[in-house]
Amino acid sequence: MKHTVRPGETLTSISEDYRVPLWEILQVNTLPNPNLIYPGQIILIPGYPDPSTIPYTIYVSLSTRKLSLYKNGAIVKVYPVGVGRMLHETPKGLYIIINKAPNPGGPYGTMWMSISKKHYGIHGTNDPSSIGNYVSRGCIRMYNEDVEELSRTVPIGTRVEIGT
Repeated sequence: MKHTVRPGETLTSISEDYRVPLWEILQVNTLPNPNLIYPGQIILIPGYPDPSTIPYTIYVSLSTRKLSLYKNGAIVKVYPVGVGRMLHETPKGLYIIINKAPNPGGPYGTMWMSISKKHYGIHGTNDPSSIGNYVSRGCIRMYNEDVEELSRTVPIGTRVEIGT
């Protein structure tokens, strides 16, 4: 898996976002000075498949509060979602799904899928009335049955794009 360094990122923050130990990232990358990385630089992340080999992609529109699932570039299904509220906005960018956890409990509903941004994920909810609104602390909320269906469909490594 290849990660393109964004402004403000460090190897430590990248390591935390992907939940991969820093030493593993250093082991697979030839970096003259690991303390000097720059935006646009490609960093290999071990342990994840190349997203281009996965037929599925996810696009989340923050303005319409919709999650669209694509397979081989064709739209398969569109789901309503809840997204981050003011002061807790959902982070825009390109990510991948890095793990899945059924029954995380509490406000996360019946399924949690972490994305490659620490503290953020796609998850169910114990408050279905929140779907379609700007209500979360930055995560993407779905109806429990929808996130379970999505989780059964997409594998780890699926690309997730969050945009306006």
